[in-house]
Amino acid sequence: MIGLPRHGFGGAPIGNLFEEVTDEQARATVDAAWDRGVRLFDTAPHYGLGLSERRLGAALAGRSGYVLSTKVGRLLVPARSGSGRDDEGFDVSAELKRVWDFSRDGVRRSLEESLERLALPAVHIALIHDPDDHVEQALAEAYPALAELRSEGMVQAIGVGMNQWPVPLRFVQETDIDVVMLAGRYTLLDQSGLPLLEECVKRGVRVLAAGVFNSGILATPKPAGTYNYQPAPAALVERATRIAGVCERHGVSLPQAAMAFPLRHPAIATVVLGARTPEEVTTNAALWSRPVPEELWEELESEGLLSQER
Repeated sequence: MIGLPRHGFGGAPIGNLFEEVTDEQARATVDAAWDRGVRLFDTAPHYGLGLSERRLGAALAGRSGYVLSTKVGRLLVPARSGSGRDDEGFDVSAELKRVWDFSRDGVRRSLEESLERLALPAVHIALIHDPDDHVEQALAEAYPALAELRSEGMVQAIGVGMNQWPVPLRFVQETDIDVVMLAGRYTLLDQSGLPLLEECVKRGVRVLAAGVFNSGILATPKPAGTYNYQPAPAALVERATRIAGVCERHGVSLPQAAMAFPLRHPAIATVVLGARTPEEVTTNAALWSRPVPEELWEELESEGLLSQER
């Protein structure tokens, strides 16, 4: 298994997630991450209909010593209309459309087309992306295709990336994957993914923790905004506010604790943080470099604010 650094860069924002990012800003953001020691970079065809892959590949060209992951499961094909804007959260032209494809041929084609967009000879990790409604095909066809690519040396590690934990648990139990990317299910507010993490420890599967801010509610010192991309329910805002109060008593900000918390679990190798500006990268790097006292976690546990599922 390849080595995984503790912090990674999530490439959805530079694919124009929710709002446009210029080529120059995207490049400066990746450069800022590199300058602060980030050496794992994650992307996907889904992110901006290939825009994230193109931008990330250009930024990494000529560099070495990094780990790059992309995903399979969505092929990009010409859209009939060839006009309009994307309707899946990215501010890009809808000249292409996504087509679900978890077949063997679809997986191999997806990876080949990703390499073309990246303009790089290889990726290190390939993840089956969001097979929520295609679980059986992903297990029966997509996984064996990735296993073939791994045995051929086309990729070094394979896995699954999702916003839920029960399906990744099946992959861990029923296949020989190396990595799981788990988004939002092991955070300060949601530890529901613990059964998956415990199985990953048993089987030696490493976890990339994404979505550690639960889409926004944990991203600022005072909880606000969204939870799982929806307006945050009042009860969760109240709980996050209590957590923020404990953090403040220990000289720690809420986003600092949100970044540090997942890495306390032995299954989790890397926290992957999306960023759309160099300033966001700089802010995050300053926070993750500061130690979090053990007493903070002890108080959160004693107050019943952590590990509700344990």
